Amino acid sequence: MTTMSTNTIAGQGTEGRDTAGKQPAARRRTSSPRRTAQGRQARAAWILAAPFLALFLAFMLLPVVWSTLMSLTDTKSADLRTPLNVSFVGLDNYIRLFQDPQFFTALRNTAVFVLVALPLTLAAGLAAAVALNSGIQRFRAVFRVGFYLPVITSIVAVAVVWKTLLEPHAGLVNTVLAWFGIDGPAWLADTRFALPVMILMAVWRNLGTVMIIMLAGLQSVPQSLMEAAELDGAGAWQRFWRVTFPLLRPALLLTAVTTGIGYLQFFDEPFVMTDGGPLDSTLSTTLYAYKQFGNGNYDVASAAGYVVFVLIIALTVLQFRVLRDKD
Repeated sequence: MTTMSTNTIAGQGTEGRDTAGKQPAARRRTSSPRRTAQGRQARAAWILAAPFLALFLAFMLLPVVWSTLMSLTDTKSADLRTPLNVSFVGLDNYIRLFQDPQFFTALRNTAVFVLVALPLTLAAGLAAAVALNSGIQRFRAVFRVGFYLPVITSIVAVAVVWKTLLEPHAGLVNTVLAWFGIDGPAWLADTRFALPVMILMAVWRNLGTVMIIMLAGLQSVPQSLMEAAELDGAGAWQRFWRVTFPLLRPALLLTAVTTGIGYLQFFDEPFVMTDGGPLDSTLSTTLYAYKQFGNGNYDVASAAGYVVFVLIIALTVLQFRVLRDKD
């Protein structure tokens, strides 16, 4: 009896050990294909992401790192063949930059351009959107296309056309003014008119983008709110200012941020039309950086680029604080 019980217990123990030993093996057999599938998916993901990563590293990350290093060293065009021979200068390039009167002129021109053109663009785009949403019923699609067409046109082509129109002797603008006995000025060669002309061109070209986004915002305003405000005795202006405009804050913030970033980097207009003249009256910070780069001063040009970057961040933060939804 004792021997039989022992054998039974031993058999049960052996069966338990065999079962316990088989369970990890079975678990390994079931989990191994899963890990293999996960590995295949990971490899496929890396293969699909490899082109983007290569482009990002080559054309985004590496230039950013390299330009940062250039802004902190004395890199010149002659150092391209021996990039390891440059010296670390810290913030000296930024100090030189703010000691340059020409750079302050570029900063002033950029500030005037942004502070004047940005509100005008937002106001003109919003006015066009309101008109298309309520006042204009016929040919609404034609007006949308007409306002938006300058946006999709090359800025270089637009600048060349405007430069031709503003020619002092053969330009269309001065020709029309001459019909009324007005002697038109040399628009792009006069320090009083060159920058305002570029502001006007920027507003005309970019109001289409603002109009489209604002129009989408206006069409999303609940009609029930407008009817309730009208029943409460609110006039057209009160309905717009108290009901419609607060609901347009997200659209206004989007257009303000994107347009402001573009205006802080305005380059094509002065480059094509005036080359920064006359007397640096249309010189922008980006054009200043471009000219420094062309002169071989890669260190100062990189520092100027990062100054523009800081200005973009500051303007964007300010716009978010002013225009974000208060709720």
